[in-house]
Amino acid sequence: MIEKKPLPPLGITRRHALALGAGALGAATLGVPDLRAQVRLQITEGNFQPMPIAIPDFFGGSASDAETARNVSAIITNNLRRSGLFAPIDPAAFIERLKGVDVPPNYADWRAIKAQALVAGQVVRQGDGRLHARFRLYDVFGGVQQAGQQYTTTPENWRRIAHIISDAIYKRLTGDEGYFDTRIVFVDESGPKDRRVKRLALMDQDGANVRYLTRGEDLVLTPRFSPSTQEITYMSFGQGDPRVYLLNIDTNQREIVGNFPGMTFSPRFSPDGQRVIMSLQQGSNSNLFVMDLRSRATTRLTQSPAIDTAPSYSPDGSQICFESDRGGSQQIYVMPSTGGQAQRISFGEGSYSTPVWSPRGDTIAFTKQGGGRFAIGIMRTDGSGERILTEGFHNEGPTFAPNGRVIMFFREGGGQGGPSLYSVDITGRNEQRIPTPSFASDPAWSPLLS
Repeated sequence: MIEKKPLPPLGITRRHALALGAGALGAATLGVPDLRAQVRLQITEGNFQPMPIAIPDFFGGSASDAETARNVSAIITNNLRRSGLFAPIDPAAFIERLKGVDVPPNYADWRAIKAQALVAGQVVRQGDGRLHARFRLYDVFGGVQQAGQQYTTTPENWRRIAHIISDAIYKRLTGDEGYFDTRIVFVDESGPKDRRVKRLALMDQDGANVRYLTRGEDLVLTPRFSPSTQEITYMSFGQGDPRVYLLNIDTNQREIVGNFPGMTFSPRFSPDGQRVIMSLQQGSNSNLFVMDLRSRATTRLTQSPAIDTAPSYSPDGSQICFESDRGGSQQIYVMPSTGGQAQRISFGEGSYSTPVWSPRGDTIAFTKQGGGRFAIGIMRTDGSGERILTEGFHNEGPTFAPNGRVIMFFREGGGQGGPSLYSVDITGRNEQRIPTPSFASDPAWSPLLS
């Protein structure tokens, strides 16, 4: 558990803070800077320049505290750099050495090195053994504190503290929710290409804390996170037909969603986590079905003589997108989540697959195949505005970060190698490889941890 409290701006008394909160007095009356006029990163698709930000090592108490504090600030630096929106300044350029987390900085020294934002923090171990972390975010040109929080938690949560602070900084400077305090479930692949062992694995979004959820005895595919709980659903090929499972990643308890005749594919949760939608094969075709996880009642959604698969809900649960070859080739369709008339939305050259609805609700990501290459792209939910973000020999399986700004996918280069995980911003910038212990495929992004 992580306890969180705000950290008021320096120099503001409790009486002043109450007055600010009630709006009884203006900032000028209190003798503190106007907190409304603060630096904010403008994210555009044009000539974008990352924001220069200074992140000195956090302060610690004992020698072990100091090491943890440095590690926390290093993770924050790496998170913000990897986002592509921030440019952490080399500490060698720092003029001022901060005197403490509760001592105001000399803004002129930070303006001199072109920093637009400055982060100061501290991590100490309390008498009860718990960690107490604090940070302040400053607008260097405005000369004001933009944000401040303090957290108390158990020592093993120090990495999460770093991700939570990263999210707070990201949100304050961009206006968007962060995505650093999240996890990725994926299929870990090891061994020769013709005898791959595939295990479900879980890791932090930056590749740390890898944990294996299955032992590799059965083939596993398409893991997907619940948007409301720390559960995943996935397919497993064991003895006989493949089955759809639910797995609680905190308790490692596993249960079968249901036994279905024939093949089941691409299970995915509804936005409220109460249903699982999937594709069931019946003869040479497959249709979409949804199961209520409480009653285990199953409802058929499509009645097509084609292959309908890979369904994904809109964030409000009112619609689904899916892929179907009902028009002669794989394309993306949208229809009400209760069934009904489906509307085709993909009309570019080539075939489209693995659609997934953005958490923002405004776009759908997809895999597009044509001319011997695979591309990851996005389009608006009516099919307009199609934009390719990245392409290569084999790219597949997009999954959105919970804020909808970043997409993760897997890429395979052919030959005797194997797939790897990559991420790319929805503007098409900042493509990066995600570190994993072995080959990796089928990533799925968790919601923000609570």
